[in-house]
Amino acid sequence: MFLLLAAHADGAALQELTADGAPHPAAAAPQLVDAAELPAVVRDLEQRRPRWIWHRTQDWYPALLAAGVELERCYDLTLSGAILAHSEFTAHTAYAQNAEKLTQDDELQPPRGLQPPPPPADQGALFDDPDWRQPSRPALEDLRTEYAAQQEALGQADGSGAGATPGKRQRLQLLLAAESAGAMIAAEMQHTGVPWREELHEQILAGHLGPRPPLGHRPARLEALTAELRQLLNSPALNPDSPQDLMRALHRNGIEVKTTRQWELKESSHPAIEPLLAFKKLSRLHAANGWAWLDAWVENGRFRPEYVVGGVVSGRWASRGGGALQIPRQVRGAVHADPGHKLIVADASQLEPRVLVALAQDSSMAEAARGKDLYAGIAAQGFGGDRAKAKMALLGAIYGATTGESGRLMPQLARMYPRAVGFVEHAAREGEAGRTVTSRLGRSSPPPSERWRHSQRATSAEEQRRADALARSRGRFTRNFVVQGSAADWAACWLAELRRRLRAIRADGTPAGELVFFLHDEVMVHCPDAAVPGCVRAIEEAAAAAKELLFGRIPVEFPVSVAVVDSYDTAK
Repeated sequence: MFLLLAAHADGAALQELTADGAPHPAAAAPQLVDAAELPAVVRDLEQRRPRWIWHRTQDWYPALLAAGVELERCYDLTLSGAILAHSEFTAHTAYAQNAEKLTQDDELQPPRGLQPPPPPADQGALFDDPDWRQPSRPALEDLRTEYAAQQEALGQADGSGAGATPGKRQRLQLLLAAESAGAMIAAEMQHTGVPWREELHEQILAGHLGPRPPLGHRPARLEALTAELRQLLNSPALNPDSPQDLMRALHRNGIEVKTTRQWELKESSHPAIEPLLAFKKLSRLHAANGWAWLDAWVENGRFRPEYVVGGVVSGRWASRGGGALQIPRQVRGAVHADPGHKLIVADASQLEPRVLVALAQDSSMAEAARGKDLYAGIAAQGFGGDRAKAKMALLGAIYGATTGESGRLMPQLARMYPRAVGFVEHAAREGEAGRTVTSRLGRSSPPPSERWRHSQRATSAEEQRRADALARSRGRFTRNFVVQGSAADWAACWLAELRRRLRAIRADGTPAGELVFFLHDEVMVHCPDAAVPGCVRAIEEAAAAAKELLFGRIPVEFPVSVAVVDSYDTAK
């Protein structure tokens, strides 16, 4: 059952559709629902296990969650349309070609699929807003047309005739389902929030910075370091927060640096360097996660950031405000389970290298990873047991670090694992030639801009050198994109499978955990003590299911490291 939910001047419009987007013959007329009654109507319809179709999950789901309505599945038209418009699997379809026409003449505007979703409307007033006909809330007929067009493009993904490639449609369909599930998970995690103890955060800040200072003043520890730096650099008015002021003071004291980055400052032995590095570290803590952050982002023991699903071109998530994807180790002690609960922190070990093994179907590298640390296995096979060298060589292949020590080690890696190295090398050559590459499930890299294409039509030796440098840079991007994008595919399926399993546990009346945090290849579940074994099992089973969904039954392991802790800082 497919139910389309759209904005209407009188509240909301509901219509049942067929799988291809046409109105269902048995229920062709839309149902108009008053805004105040919508949660109850949706809750009742949810018992029929429909797939909800809507413009954006963020437009509807947060308010439904606030009303106590949790849904099983949806189809997010915005996220799905962005993938279909730019996937290599659907490039030949009218849907993708029409999307290209909308962007090809605007060099400064990236394709719509590469843009993060716009900020949401005021979700708190969603069901009280009398003006439902807004540009951000398309009418039912527009959404129905869009869904039908997307389904037509999806149906053509395999192609036809001699050039047809069976399986593309199925993979792309899996990606759209996982992406839409991710949008629901993002809304649910924002609604639930990360367990965060304000008093522990206050203690951490006091331990590092001193007591909470008056508004507009530096904390005591930063003020003491400022005084020390002023004395050591003979600069009584120095403001170490100002890069320009700091650079002038450093140069006056013979510290010839081009930036104030840590690695460059460490090359100097001047006595001011140590307190300067300490100041920079504490200043970052104060600015990014200090008292102002705590007051703004943590309320009633929960940190509720807004996640942006597919906010990065490779499919990785981003966040809007709060720095959810950059919780520093210094404050992780504030992420603390409620009484009678535990935090289960799980991460996929060496995810991107293992994804490369699966993509390249490199049996030799798969054997090196079986039952052991991948880098250690590679080291034992050909780097004299030196794990650091094996790791440097493999990551160099994935990220394109082909100079220096990585470059020196690359020939050995290529001799040992020609399929794996050849896979990323091919992706790099595709990028250098201006072509796109595609993740396992069908998310494609952005095409080069017209400016880039123009640079490749060099007419002089100097222009050719610049063109070659730009081509190599794009090659480094595409060689990583195909691996990182496929890892993001796996992670999306892992999340969706884990959510499904946790819901199944709750449906049986058994206590279960809640997903509260996700970061690339790491998840955090907050659960009652008694539910820990079941949640751990769900995490591990979901990882195995994600591997099989993407790659089938292949002899490549995707192990998950699990830590059951009271506090996030003790998870690793």
